[in-house]
Amino acid sequence: MITYLYWALVIALSFGTFLLLSKQTKNWKVAGTAGLILLGAGSLLYYFNLQQVFVKHWGGTMHISVPKGQLHMQATWKEDNLWIENYNPKNNTCVFNEYSKGNLLEGKVIIKDCNPLRKGQP
Repeated sequence: MITYLYWALVIALSFGTFLLLSKQTKNWKVAGTAGLILLGAGSLLYYFNLQQVFVKHWGGTMHISVPKGQLHMQATWKEDNLWIENYNPKNNTCVFNEYSKGNLLEGKVIIKDCNPLRKGQP
């Protein structure tokens, strides 16, 4: 819900800026450019900072796909970054992937010979 409110606000501000500037300056190109700059700034702010914060703290929505050939095991939050653990049965490894803000600095941990599906065996 918070995501929809955010996008409604960004679109309203962009459109409002366009209408206000086009009336005042009588130049729709300047007004359109200003509106697009606000829309772009709002998109970058959401993608690089707010998406995971919304999901974790206020109930937003994220979609993540499990890579083909892997089985999903668990997910956990470390501060505002999401860590996903998957198991790859072909090479018997567990893979932890970090989804950070903006996907800029993502970590990856690979555990070899983890065998998570064998119960009670060393």
